[in-house]
Amino acid sequence: MQQKRIRDYGVCIGELPTGRYNKITDVKGVKVGHCTVDTPEHKTGVTVVLPCEDNIFANKMLASSFVWNGFGKTAGLVQIEELGTLETPIALTNTLNVGLVHDGLVEYMVRRCQQDEVPMKSINPVVGECNDSYLNNICQRAVNQEHLLQAVENACEDFELGDVGAGKGTICHGFKGGIGSASRVIEIGGKEYTMVQSNHGRMSDMNIAGKNIGKVIAQKIAEQKEECDKGSIIMIAATDLPVSERQLHRILKRASVGLARLGSFVGHGSGEIMIGFSTATRVRYDEQEVCTREVIPEGQIDRAFRAIAECAEEAVLDSMVCAHEMTGYQDHHVFGLSDWLDKEEIAQLLK
Repeated sequence: MQQKRIRDYGVCIGELPTGRYNKITDVKGVKVGHCTVDTPEHKTGVTVVLPCEDNIFANKMLASSFVWNGFGKTAGLVQIEELGTLETPIALTNTLNVGLVHDGLVEYMVRRCQQDEVPMKSINPVVGECNDSYLNNICQRAVNQEHLLQAVENACEDFELGDVGAGKGTICHGFKGGIGSASRVIEIGGKEYTMVQSNHGRMSDMNIAGKNIGKVIAQKIAEQKEECDKGSIIMIAATDLPVSERQLHRILKRASVGLARLGSFVGHGSGEIMIGFSTATRVRYDEQEVCTREVIPEGQIDRAFRAIAECAEEAVLDSMVCAHEMTGYQDHHVFGLSDWLDKEEIAQLLK
């Protein structure tokens, strides 16, 4: 899928090499699917991350989460924090649709477990959210179970970025936000991948490659009304590194470095939440015996810290660059960042 991304503007974040797609799906087995609701009144949807092709409830993955600012309405993080495992796909949607998407994930896993003849009487669906109410009539709750199931059906490796799925109605640093993704390959034999649903930040705070591009653009938009930093960002990280849930928790914290480089100060009304999993270790649902598991040495973890910081920064930029100028609910209008990056005076600043 050919979309113009931040690297196509000559901006390369960090120093580590990327994977094949430069997306979270560069880790083997991971797929991402969207279902978008796009009408004059509704700009919203659902995005789902499938961590593997087999039944994840039957063979769970080590997982962790980190809540940097808790102004968010996620589901499933309590059990991840307690048990350190992921047993369903991860879904993203808007704030008021968390419950309906949660129900859709339950139905999906019930069907999958019945199909695979895996006994299941309890399940912990994981759902993250961003508030898209500026562009979407959020109170009508336009996303339901069928949209979640359709997103699962649409899942693929080379998935679309920008204003699709859960990112359809989001705003980031005053520009149209959406779904972004990036990947890095590190020398200890693994990979670090991040996907974001961006809906945070102030325009005048936005930095690209260390330059305060947002302030320059804000000064050129006469009708731009500076808003506070609100709306949330959900970051999903996947890796094939053999790490413990404790090590994964440490890695997830470093996604905050990428946000800080972009100019976010983590405002009161913005929920910054990281969720991550490793495909390297699987935990059977009926496991009873003592197990031995491999983990990377702590002295090598700095490389993973750098990788996730670079991924988070680039993924947010791609979420904006791949989105477009939009008019949504009640004729609310948002500019697209790519329209400004094409302007000669901005392009010169990026050189």
